[in-house]
Amino acid sequence: MSSTDGSSSGEPDDRMRERGATSRTKLGVYLRTDRWVVAAVPLVAIFVAIVALGLLDPTPLRDAVESTDPVETLAQGLLTAIVTGVTLVVSINQLVLSRELGPLGDQRERMEGSIQFREDVADLLDVPVAPPEPSAFMRALAQSIAARARAIEETVPSHVDAASGDSDPTDGTSARIREFATEVAENADDVASRLEGKQFGTFEVLSASLDLNYSWKIYQATRLRRTHDDLAAETEAALDDLRDALELFGPAREHVKTLYFRWELVDLSRAMFYTAVPALVASIGAILFLDNPGSVAGTTLGISNLLLVVAFVTAVSLAPFSVLAAYVLRISTVAKRTLSIGPFVLRSETREEDLDWES
Repeated sequence: MSSTDGSSSGEPDDRMRERGATSRTKLGVYLRTDRWVVAAVPLVAIFVAIVALGLLDPTPLRDAVESTDPVETLAQGLLTAIVTGVTLVVSINQLVLSRELGPLGDQRERMEGSIQFREDVADLLDVPVAPPEPSAFMRALAQSIAARARAIEETVPSHVDAASGDSDPTDGTSARIREFATEVAENADDVASRLEGKQFGTFEVLSASLDLNYSWKIYQATRLRRTHDDLAAETEAALDDLRDALELFGPAREHVKTLYFRWELVDLSRAMFYTAVPALVASIGAILFLDNPGSVAGTTLGISNLLLVVAFVTAVSLAPFSVLAAYVLRISTVAKRTLSIGPFVLRSETREEDLDWES
């Protein structure tokens, strides 16, 4: 029943990168690779592709510049695109900041909701106040989930099924509950250890939180609680306690995800500005100074310097869009894999035959 070993029983894995059909390498590029590296790779590919096409073209670029103005036309198009792209990012920032610029009544309602949720978590953790930092907050919830899962194990016999007296530990209600509790405890302990000492603003905090598959575990806990009438009262209470903790972990993770998305969009706006300035300089410079074949003379390693300069200008001018794509790639991947909140699993693992434990 454990979902940590490849979902042999049809259940989704705990770690997000193992769920779904996307390869681990591709998902690693989407999520974990530094955004500047992800942005740089297509720019290098564009530079190399332009140089290669220029070498394969029977008509050298210098001859084309003599008869027409392809470089100026390209640079003008890139200049327009840069201005439009930066304007788009400014609009995105306005959309994000509009949530922070609401009237006093809305701000007070947000504050009260946040305080009430933190008090609920503090009650769950049985502490005076919940941790203030997102990583410590999520770590405390994960530790509580692990502790409640181990409490479930203590309420069921380890060798004899409570209903039938069967001595086979691999069969029966007790074995199923113990296996579920062990899986939850191991998953929550792993998440808690990965959250220790992490600073919000890095992807590690959200990544670790995403690897606690609370939606599936809420479903499992509810199914065990409601499909077995022979559970001891202590086991039923322990399952309810675990489900309460999982139900608080869900909105807490969504809140951390929302904060991270806003953080990323702010970083995106800064990155777009950093890359837009050299992109504008490159495209404007191409319009002003690459209007005749003699602007750039000579060759390097047998390649026309004019071709190299045009390829470089094109790559630099496209840098803002490459950065935008790199950031949106991570945000959209996380958003797609966390569209639902609660016991809804939107992937193919939810086929009805895979969910039938009794067959």
